[in-house]
Amino acid sequence: MSLDCGNNVSFEGEDNISLFDSSAWAERGFCKNCGTHLFYRLKENHHYYMPADLFDEGPVLEFDSQVFIEEKPSYYCFANTTKNLTGAECFAEYGGGE
Repeated sequence: MSLDCGNNVSFEGEDNISLFDSSAWAERGFCKNCGTHLFYRLKENHHYYMPADLFDEGPVLEFDSQVFIEEKPSYYCFANTTKNLTGAECFAEYGGGE
């Protein structure tokens, strides 16, 4: 699960971050030392999505959306109702995919 962190994100120790060009529209950031996945970033608008587990306890988080819903395995279902976006809807809303 990841958090939508917008595009105003900065890091301490940026020299320890390695980028991987994961698709035509996005890239992923990893720690060069331990390999921890740090973020998924859209190339078009530098919008960041970061794993929820990277953050210490803070404000209560609301799980409110799922993307690429058509690729979700059939063996699980979340208890709360969420906004569900297909891959095409996700790209239309956030960019990328071309």
